[in-house]
Amino acid sequence: MADRFGQTLTYRREAAGDLAGEITGVTDGAGREFRLVLTTQAQRAEEARTSSLSSSDRSRPLSASAFPDTLPGTEYGPDRGIRLSAVWLMHDPAYPENLPGAPLVRYTYTEAGELLAVYDRSGTQVRAFTYDPQHPGRMVGHRYAGRPEMRYRYDDAGRVVEQLNPAGLSYRYQYEQDRITVTDSLNRREVLHTEGGAGLKRVVKKELADGSVTHSGYDAAGRLTAQTDAAGRRTEYGLNVVSGDITDITTPDGRETKFYYNDGNRLTAVVYPDGLESRRAYDERDRLVSETSRSGETVRYRYDDAHSELPATTTDATGSTRQMTWSRYGQLLAFTDCSGYQTRYEYDRFGQMTAVHREEGISRYRRYDNRGRLTSVKDAQGRETRYEYNAAGDLTAVITPDGNRSETQYDAWGKAVSTTQGGLTRSMEYDAAGRVISLTNENGSHSDFSYDALDRLVQQRGFDGRTQRYHYDLTGKLTQSEDEGLVTLWHYDESDRITHRTVNGEPAEQWRYDGHGWLREISHLSEGHRVAVHYGYDDKGRLTGERQTVENPETGELLWQHETKQAYNEQGLANRVTPDSLPPVEWLTYGSGYLAGMKLGDTPLLEYARDRLHRETVRSFGSMAGSNAAYELTSTYTPAGQLQSQHLNSLVYDRDYGWNDNGDLVRISGPRQTREYGYSATGRLASVRTLAPDLDIRIPYATDPAGNRLQDPELHPDSTLTAWPDNRIAEDAHYVYRHDEYGRLTEKTDRIPAGVIRTDDERTHHYHYDSQHRLEFYTRIQHGEPLVESRYLYDPLGRRMAKRVWRRERDLTGWMSLSRKPEVTWYGWDGDHLTTVQTDSTRIQTVYEPGSFTPLIRIETDNGEREKTQRRSLAEKLQQEGSEDGHGVVFPAELVRLLDRLEGEIRADRVSSESRQWLAQCGLTVERLATQIEPVYLPERKIHLYHCDHRGLPLALISEDGNTAWSGEYDEWGNLLNEENPHHLHQPYRLPGQQHDEESGLYYNRNRYYNPLLGRYITQDPIGLAGGWSLYAYPLNPVNGIDPLGLSPADVALMRKKEQLNHQRAWDILSDTYDDMKRLNLGGTDQFFHCMAFCRVSKLNDAGVSRSAKGLGYEKEIRDYGLNMFGMYGRKVKLSHSEMIEDNKKDLAVNEHGLTCPFTQD
Repeated sequence: MADRFGQTLTYRREAAGDLAGEITGVTDGAGREFRLVLTTQAQRAEEARTSSLSSSDRSRPLSASAFPDTLPGTEYGPDRGIRLSAVWLMHDPAYPENLPGAPLVRYTYTEAGELLAVYDRSGTQVRAFTYDPQHPGRMVGHRYAGRPEMRYRYDDAGRVVEQLNPAGLSYRYQYEQDRITVTDSLNRREVLHTEGGAGLKRVVKKELADGSVTHSGYDAAGRLTAQTDAAGRRTEYGLNVVSGDITDITTPDGRETKFYYNDGNRLTAVVYPDGLESRRAYDERDRLVSETSRSGETVRYRYDDAHSELPATTTDATGSTRQMTWSRYGQLLAFTDCSGYQTRYEYDRFGQMTAVHREEGISRYRRYDNRGRLTSVKDAQGRETRYEYNAAGDLTAVITPDGNRSETQYDAWGKAVSTTQGGLTRSMEYDAAGRVISLTNENGSHSDFSYDALDRLVQQRGFDGRTQRYHYDLTGKLTQSEDEGLVTLWHYDESDRITHRTVNGEPAEQWRYDGHGWLREISHLSEGHRVAVHYGYDDKGRLTGERQTVENPETGELLWQHETKQAYNEQGLANRVTPDSLPPVEWLTYGSGYLAGMKLGDTPLLEYARDRLHRETVRSFGSMAGSNAAYELTSTYTPAGQLQSQHLNSLVYDRDYGWNDNGDLVRISGPRQTREYGYSATGRLASVRTLAPDLDIRIPYATDPAGNRLQDPELHPDSTLTAWPDNRIAEDAHYVYRHDEYGRLTEKTDRIPAGVIRTDDERTHHYHYDSQHRLEFYTRIQHGEPLVESRYLYDPLGRRMAKRVWRRERDLTGWMSLSRKPEVTWYGWDGDHLTTVQTDSTRIQTVYEPGSFTPLIRIETDNGEREKTQRRSLAEKLQQEGSEDGHGVVFPAELVRLLDRLEGEIRADRVSSESRQWLAQCGLTVERLATQIEPVYLPERKIHLYHCDHRGLPLALISEDGNTAWSGEYDEWGNLLNEENPHHLHQPYRLPGQQHDEESGLYYNRNRYYNPLLGRYITQDPIGLAGGWSLYAYPLNPVNGIDPLGLSPADVALMRKKEQLNHQRAWDILSDTYDDMKRLNLGGTDQFFHCMAFCRVSKLNDAGVSRSAKGLGYEKEIRDYGLNMFGMYGRKVKLSHSEMIEDNKKDLAVNEHGLTCPFTQD
């Protein structure tokens, strides 16, 4: 047998004897020869009788009737009793001298010829089956290795009427004419109504456990043509009559998606409801040769010859070509990137990856047991992580290079019930449906969950007792959520897109979409102000601009506007961003987008040099960027790929990094001091030791088992507190804290030491929140009088738009009171990045490193300079001055657009022939019109580079001439310890994603406020348990972890890797680092959520909106998806074909490591 690529399968049949005509050998296209060992019933009977005679119970030998030599016939004909008993590998061209000494798989059978057990190549039984002796061939039970047996009971017609799953969900089946009723052990009932016969019976109606009903329609061939959901909405599927391929899908709102195929039934094009199109092209052998996305970028594939099934090269839209070399078995042997740098892969004889060799000498080695499970990973420095499993194949232990052991225990069905690391244990409890009903954290506190008949979460009680409830419509959309006293109603349009929400009857956010279905605007009221976010797109559906506006609550006057524009090059890379009122920021790249430099307008500011792994090795900044740059940062890496040093041409900021065997940062050395870090067995930061001339200080950090900060017993030996059961810290050495029913910090008061008389001069901090738990008002009071007050405005995505601060000052009469006029600060955003901070006197704008929250360039412009840039556009000037009576005229919108384009062409000195022709028709010339264009004023700007630590925390601001204009020293939690600021620069940035508020001492952290003194947030995580079991925690190892969005921790090393390999993700799975392995098995241990999706905006058809454009609940939408995909509803449900593909990709990632840890989202 040969396929279209010339690959063959050759079969060898027995010529004579009992096995005459049977296939007993197979040779595949790679030249491997397999022997299929077949046995007859007589051979198995003789072996069984012989075995019984040699057994310990010789008094009862097996009789001939108990294991007959022949089998009776079946309704399909005679049964010759020939069965496959083993498969052996007899020849392997790649490993001719290393053939396995045991069969690859082995099978045993009952005396009736039924499959009894399956054994893998290690000899381990992996499947077992039980049969009804009265009904040959009828399976009544089966089990997997290490799992309980599932049992089945049948009626007289041979139909399953009961399925019994020990410690799990059991089912009963009742059969009627065209109707099947399924009842589970929780007494939930589902009724299936069928139509058709002779192989065409289909379920046409389904009554679900909650009473809702869905319908399905089919054509004469039994193919699905329509589905009607529980709300009566109909989705139709158009089919090719001959092939059965789907040709169009029409959703209930009338939106249509069309599919096109070639003669080989290969998909060639998809036209989406918004009119955009994706395309695929194939060669004569139906191999994919090009793929064009909705946005127009094309990837091309080339093959070595007519017999190659796998591509030899891929060329992306940038023109960058990657090369792949494959083994005869279809394994990737070498991957060469667009720069000619190569990664090599090695495999063992069973096809398991054993080594990955990357450039710069970085290698990773893997070992497996005889069952094919990964048992160890070793890096180039010999650091080894080991893995252990139970009989069922569940990962039970991870032993890190330092010997630290993390263990996971499972129930009978493989669901994790507890994890233990460093003596601390988390546990989970499930109901019969496999749904998580309780979590127990390290403190012994519980969080409980309840579900409805369709396995949807309807109530969650947190570790602190906070209770949240959820209600859904017939189609499963969240329609009402309750959070203690807050009731939120969710409203959708006919396309299931969220349109608006109300909270306690008051309007909240509103979403507006255009005819393409793309999100155009989100708006809400904040402190009475209408705040909106507007989005623009190009004709390919790519985001081209985001504009934020704030309007006066009384007059509707525009108080603040901030716009960021984004442009794409011909290859589709978003390499040009125009911040509000700034020249364009252009990223200079090579290959598929690796960063090589940056320009502001026409001025080069940064240059990068990179190694063969595309890691940054040299960064140059200044007006002489390059070999004579005033600032030059050199980075080196360890053999394992960790950051080893960062040295400047100015020695004051040099840093060297030391790592332990686990990959934890244990030392940072600089010219002035060295810091050494100690960690607990769970990886939490336990101590910091600072060494300098005449200085040796050790600061301990103590936490309770769940990670809540305690007074360290070394510093406070009299403290008896050992845990905060509800995760709410009530006091520390300096303050007393109070929280409300939502877990929000509402009051912080100076703590009075024991024995000290109260003097009423204690300061009390009060915190007030809006219905979204965002800090809206803060005040600090002493002697009953406010010292400071501040109010905050937010956009509907939760981004802070403005703050107003009133400070206590002496008025003209000599009295101390709050200022009448507040200090106002406005904020502008690009997605989740705060890019603009504007006060009454100045505007500070920040450019970030691509793909990260590390600030890179600071641009400051005085407001006086900015005012000089105000000018009228050509269209505005002509409209204002074009009337003889002086009242002005109004041009049509099309004329305004034409004049704006013409003005741009004249300024660029590139006037098109089309524009010249139009001017001639109007009796005008380019020269004459150019005199009407107002000149552009270039304001004076101060430009600085952010010099940051390995996490992205700014250590210094460097001017273009290489001088330090500002510097700061921090502790590990972001507290500013020392500052040198001779030029009085405003530098509010702290840890990535954080901005310091001087009035409160808090750090605004995008979705929450962070208290650096406690190293935690003042409110609970908006995404609930998806961000970690401790809802207040900042990463408990802030040396290696950050949280730029205030939602969930991120590992610094992994984020750096993501930045470096941003355009090469397709092959990253083949070269994951030790840190990836560690996070894969030990990292995020949460698959749960505290509320449903904030919005359904992420369901948009690839609109190209930014993460923020999809609403605050982007992560919550993922939680909703994960709820179905990862078992929160009791089973793994594939919602669509695309989701199945994505899930398969995730499964590949896990299988590639050989690991499956149910506590980790794959």
